[in-house]
Amino acid sequence: MDISVVVPVYNENNALPALYRELTDALDQLPQSIEIIFADDGSQDGSADTLDQFAEADPRVRVVHLSRNRGQTAALMAAFQNSTGDVVIPMDGDGQNDPADIPNLLAKLAEGFDVVSGWRVVREDAALTRRFPSVIANWLISTLLHVPLHDYGCTLKAYRREVIEDVRLYGEMHRFIPIYAAWEGARVTEIPVAHHRRSCGKSKYGLGRIARVLLDLLIMYFIDRAIDRPIQFFGKLGLGCVCLSMLTLGWALVLKYIFAISLIQTPLPLLATTIGLSGVLFLLLGILAEVQARIYFETRGRPPYKIKRLVQHPAIPRLKVVSRPW
Repeated sequence: MDISVVVPVYNENNALPALYRELTDALDQLPQSIEIIFADDGSQDGSADTLDQFAEADPRVRVVHLSRNRGQTAALMAAFQNSTGDVVIPMDGDGQNDPADIPNLLAKLAEGFDVVSGWRVVREDAALTRRFPSVIANWLISTLLHVPLHDYGCTLKAYRREVIEDVRLYGEMHRFIPIYAAWEGARVTEIPVAHHRRSCGKSKYGLGRIARVLLDLLIMYFIDRAIDRPIQFFGKLGLGCVCLSMLTLGWALVLKYIFAISLIQTPLPLLATTIGLSGVLFLLLGILAEVQARIYFETRGRPPYKIKRLVQHPAIPRLKVVSRPW
């Protein structure tokens, strides 16, 4: 199979007929072989029956029914793992993504890129609850994780299978798939795509997702900076706390012996003790995390790096490229 279009669906029964019609119209114009994978995320509004009707009428359609609602990330993972295309294109099931943009994604992919991300330049969403938080989140993600994209939240993207086949997603990490791909050496770019106003149903996201995005970003930052050396991450925090504790205690002693202010008249000794204990806890946490990280990489049988290619003099017998921990 050349192309797999994967669509997570949760309670979008009213939007599905129009989405399926527009999707098949766009895909019929492509010369490649196509399959459409719908992942029903425990819908309770009749979406499951509608998707089954699509599969019964169209041999290109396959429906994966999750046992219960697990969230968009889990639905996408289920669709990814049950697809076979060399190129995988996820899109939303609410009709806000435009299937007519798929040829543009494929054309950009053909230029040599591994990931092409959609950028909703003009968003048909509420400014306060959707667009403004999205701008802040996209800026934070790009700044901290160094993969400059304008719209991580846009589901419409195109991936070469080899860059996502080893990706395992948890929680709500689906928006970070381009980050995972970039870490594996993939070439990532983006193009403007259309975005339609929701015609029926209601959004599954609101201001409540801000905290979830920030927590996911914290996890991704840790994975990027310290997954293979956690003692460096927690150790710096621990040493910083210890140094701050010593400075605080030193200032308390200055107040006592120079300005004649008793230690019981200032909270500085208690503050120094609290900060110092926090530093010790960070150091101990770093040691435990370091042991866990080494166990993790050893049990996986994979190193914390990936060799792209090996270059050597043609007169030297070619050796097998080895990627293993020291």
